[in-house]
Amino acid sequence: MNGYYLHHRKKVTICIFVVALVAFLLIVRLFYIMVFQSLEYEQKAADLHERQREIKAPRGKIYDRNGVELASNRSVCTISVIHNQITDSQKVISVLSEYLDISEEEIRKKVEKVSVREKIKSNVDKEVAEKIRAYKLDGVMIDEDYKRYYPYDSLASKVLGFTGADNQGIVGLEVQYESVLAGEPGYILTLTDAYGHRVKNSAESRQEAVAGDNLITSLDLNIQKYAEQAAEKVCKEKNAKSASVIVCNPQNGEIYACVNVPEYHLNDPYQLGEDVDTTGMSAEKKQELVNQMWRNTTVNDTYEPGSTFKIVTATAALEEGVVKVDDTFQCPGYKVVEDRRIRCHKRGGHGTETFREGVMNSCNPVFMEVGARVGASNMYKYYKRLGLFEKTGIDLPGEANSIMHNLKDVGAVELATMSFGQSFQITPFQLIRAVSAVVNGGTLVTPHFGVAVEDSETGEQKRISYNTKTGAVSQQTSQTMRELLEAVVSEGSGRNAKVSGYAIGGKTATSEKLPRGNGKYISSFLGFAPTDNPTVMVLLLINEPEGIYYGGTIAAPVVGDLLKNIMPYLGIEKTRPEEEDTKETIYYITD
Repeated sequence: MNGYYLHHRKKVTICIFVVALVAFLLIVRLFYIMVFQSLEYEQKAADLHERQREIKAPRGKIYDRNGVELASNRSVCTISVIHNQITDSQKVISVLSEYLDISEEEIRKKVEKVSVREKIKSNVDKEVAEKIRAYKLDGVMIDEDYKRYYPYDSLASKVLGFTGADNQGIVGLEVQYESVLAGEPGYILTLTDAYGHRVKNSAESRQEAVAGDNLITSLDLNIQKYAEQAAEKVCKEKNAKSASVIVCNPQNGEIYACVNVPEYHLNDPYQLGEDVDTTGMSAEKKQELVNQMWRNTTVNDTYEPGSTFKIVTATAALEEGVVKVDDTFQCPGYKVVEDRRIRCHKRGGHGTETFREGVMNSCNPVFMEVGARVGASNMYKYYKRLGLFEKTGIDLPGEANSIMHNLKDVGAVELATMSFGQSFQITPFQLIRAVSAVVNGGTLVTPHFGVAVEDSETGEQKRISYNTKTGAVSQQTSQTMRELLEAVVSEGSGRNAKVSGYAIGGKTATSEKLPRGNGKYISSFLGFAPTDNPTVMVLLLINEPEGIYYGGTIAAPVVGDLLKNIMPYLGIEKTRPEEEDTKETIYYITD
């Protein structure tokens, strides 16, 4: 009996101990939670009884070099619903359907969906939002928002790009400078009960959004307009597929204009042109056409530059000392290279001519001979110095790179055709960058649009820096090339680009598109001024013109007219005697 009593007493003692231990541990845990985790659980409780709605940040503006707004914001609203707070779902459905032009079926799906918040529509005009607000519908949230707006609509569309419904950049500068322009969103916190209903008479807490910073660009509204009008005009006159214009400062790489016509409407970027019939078109095909419409060919595509590339060949030859300006050459109208008979654009030939005249005449046999003198290895050395094996670093997405032969595969025929700009491909901006270095004294600059970032609140600006490389060519070669290219315009194949009173240099080109013999060409002209200290450079490319397609005939006069408008606007003074402006186009059969 005593044994049983002792055993029972021992079990009771153990039970009491266990209970005491558990109680102690619970007290310790409770103390830890109440003291050390109080803030965490307080936040969880708040989260359980609060609904958070985002406030979008105003996107930073984009300005041209003179402070003109190229991209700004318009105040709009976002309409959303909170399921647990709706008291009259049918009224919500009918009102939203009426004012937002959305079917009742589509709205019903979102209204009846049990979720924290369902967005019905964004970018709603404020006038419409105020009409909906007047109904005081429970569970309908109307929040201020911002919609990107482009005051000049299609102007520089393939440079600026646009934003999506979430106000994030899609293409162009909008996506390139997303981190600068985006800003930081804010939020609104609404107190709710256990069922998700808003607590009446409760105050909302609000964290204001921080606006994005502004982007100051090198684009010039007026120069961009000049260039777009010129490109549209020549496209219409020559029934061309497209046309591109680049206007820049060869001293620092700042781009004043970048045109790719046809442009598209930035405020309606998914709308194809009026000439595109979308009847029966699949969604995939339509999206493919839209993607092509957005494409900036001066950055994203390569082409055979043709005779404008003779500037690079001549530069390499002068640097290597294998040719002098007064060296003489023979042009019978062709040159035989291994088993190939490669002709000159002038079938009868130029006869005896100096190197200077060969540049002025854009004579292929002269440049094939010069290229052979330089040699493939040395030619590639200058390609590298002039940045032709690398991307330019331009501040736009999707930049393409050159397509070149491997050096070991460059034979006599390849070297001959490369010397006058065929059998390889580069981008227009790679050509601009290389020629800028040739005429500016040998500095390889980075072409760019972004100039400075401006704090949207304080107005403080921070300049954007870009890489440069000096010593691409010598000062002597640069001066000689400027003189030779001035002769091209004053006396040679580029005479249609002359502007009275100004010293202009330039080079024509007419490059046949692949496959050879298809009758499709890119006509181009590259011009710069003034020749003693170039501060403006223009490259025009006309894609698949009909009828006369020679660059000296159809591209040179367009560049001349552009420079005639741009130079006085930029304050470039006349340095040559005035000449009578006859406005007569000289017809050149040049490559």
